[in-house]
Amino acid sequence: MEIVATRRTTVKQQLADIALDISWAKISQRYFGKSSSWIYHKLDGRDGNGGVTDFTIPERAQLRNALFDFSDRIRRSAEKIEI
Repeated sequence: MEIVATRRTTVKQQLADIALDISWAKISQRYFGKSSSWIYHKLDGRDGNGGVTDFTIPERAQLRNALFDFSDRIRRSAEKIEI
């Protein structure tokens, strides 16, 4: 019997393009009501004890909606800049 390992892409890898430009601590507090360490552990796929963790499906949806809201707020702010 052959065992095939599948490697799952982490949320952190999926967000690599913007990961350094966002204050994840603020996203965690504002949209989840959680600490900064909570979201960093989730993004890294590790819990506070070194075990494996991940965002639940509802948390993924919430993160997705948070990023949509954040992008809308950025766009509205950008549109206010007079040229």
